[in-house]
Order: sequence, then structure tokens, then C-alpha cells
Amino acid sequence: MPRVDRMADPFLDAIENLSHFHREHERFYAQQPRRQAVDLQRHSRTLCAVADRWSTVEVEALDALNPYEGSPDLNSPDATQLDGVLFMEGQGEPVELTRIKRDLRTIGDDSIETGTWLAAAMEATWDAATVLLAYPQLAGLLGDRHRIIANDWHAASMSALAGRSLHRSVDLLDRIDFTPAALREGLDGDRTTPRYLYSAVELIDHAADLLSDSAGLVHDNEPRWRRFHQRVRSVASSRDASP
Repeated sequence: MPRVDRMADPFLDAIENLSHFHREHERFYAQQPRRQAVDLQRHSRTLCAVADRWSTVEVEALDALNPYEGSPDLNSPDATQLDGVLFMEGQGEPVELTRIKRDLRTIGDDSIETGTWLAAAMEATWDAATVLLAYPQLAGLLGDRHRIIANDWHAASMSALAGRSLHRSVDLLDRIDFTPAALREGLDGDRTTPRYLYSAVELIDHAADLLSDSAGLVHDNEPRWRRFHQRVRSVASSRDASP
């Protein structure tokens, strides 16, 4: 009798395809959010260092001869070392602070986009996974497959929330006029500026934790993918070998 062609079971082919390529895809998302978290933590430490400095410093404008002279009262050595933030007497908002805000917006946009797409994909995948119930050979691994979906769905919500937290941190930073003259005026009064910075730092730190934890959830899928993919290939091979 002729062999049974694997194409006679297109669902099994699709299952094997998904288990292979999505496993590879998730290896990227098991590490990329943690790289982003490290960048966010650096920015957070920069802003916290500036806030610490501005919480207690007695402001005093420098009688500068050059517009590029540093501002002794506004600068924090830690912030300069971490992100290159340097306030200068004749300049406006340091370009490094502008870059920090841009990074926060970009990572925020990416996180929301990734989370929104992944949540929709996992909702559809959860429904589609009912086809697996028709394969008794996979019965012992249905828990693994559904846990993968659940982990990804959870990671999606964490990614989206991280993005929203980052957007709100930028909203707080945008409330601050970072020109030396405006900063000194505020720091000579009620010192609202450091409080805005500390709140922004809390949001950034939370976003970094969410992204790192989301990567951990995706990484938790790796052994589950390995077991599931191996079993699917075994079932497919058995069908190929059937007379």
C-alpha cells in the first residue's frame, strides 16, 4: 500500500510549522525586553541623580565668560557619567535630556505596539488551539501548549502597560523647563521640579521591571516549546512511516 502523504493532514503540518517558527521568534523576545530594561534603568538613574542634586542645592548662576561653561549648581557628576547630561550657562535643555525623552517615547511606542499585536495573536491562538484536542498523541503536552499561550498573553499585557508608563513619564518630564534660568527660578522656590523627576523615575523603573519580567515569561516557554515540537515531529514522522 502507498505511504500516507503528510499533506493529507494540513493541520498537523501547520502545528509543526508554528511550533518551529514561533519558538525561534520567542528566543528574540526572551532577551530584547531585558536589553531595553537596562537602558531604561540607566536613564532612571540619571534622572534620579539630577533630582537628588536639585532637592538640596542652593542655586547660584555662574558669571560665565563662555556660553558653554558648565553650571556648577545644576550639574550632577553621576548624570554626566551615566548619560552625558551637562547643563551649560548659555544653552537650553541639554541635548542628552532630549535624547532620554526620545528614547522613552520610542521604547514606549514599541512596547505598546508589541503588546497590542501579541495580545490579539494569543487570543486567536487560544481559540485555534482547540484543534489540538483531536490528536490523542499530543494529549500529554496540551498543558505545555496552553501555558505557552498564557505566558505570551501575560507578557503582552505587561509590555503594553510598560509602554503606557513610559509615555506618562515623558508627560511628567515635559512639565519641566530644563533651561538653566527656568530651573533656577523653580529651585529657588517650592522645588516642584525634583518631585516631577522622582515621579517620572518611579514610572520608568516600573516599566523596566515589567519588560524584564515579560522576557522571563517568554523565556519560560523554551523547554515547553522543545517538548511540544519534538512530540509533533514524532507524530508527523509516524504518519510518514505508516503503510
